[in-house]
Amino acid sequence: MQIIERRTKESQTLIFSGRINNSTSKQLEDEIASWASSIFTEKLILDFSGVDYISSAGIRVLLQAQKKMKEKHEMIIKNPSLFCKQVFEVTGADIFLKIEAA
Repeated sequence: MQIIERRTKESQTLIFSGRINNSTSKQLEDEIASWASSIFTEKLILDFSGVDYISSAGIRVLLQAQKKMKEKHEMIIKNPSLFCKQVFEVTGADIFLKIEAA
């Protein structure tokens, strides 16, 4: 999994590509935790357009992060790949996560 970071005054965007599975979900968790501990912005955007696979471990990380920051911060998953979108819908994660498709 690769991550590119972009920051503006309003938000921080993390652009992911590759696979989010058991071996890479810790990296996803660490990136979100790093943002949460430094908080330069109130909004975290996770661009999943380049993510071709996400496992239950990745879903778990996203749901836990959403739960922690729900009241004070905004986390948005943008442009999920078709596979990710289907996984979010099948698991019901799309009910809890803020997802914006292009």
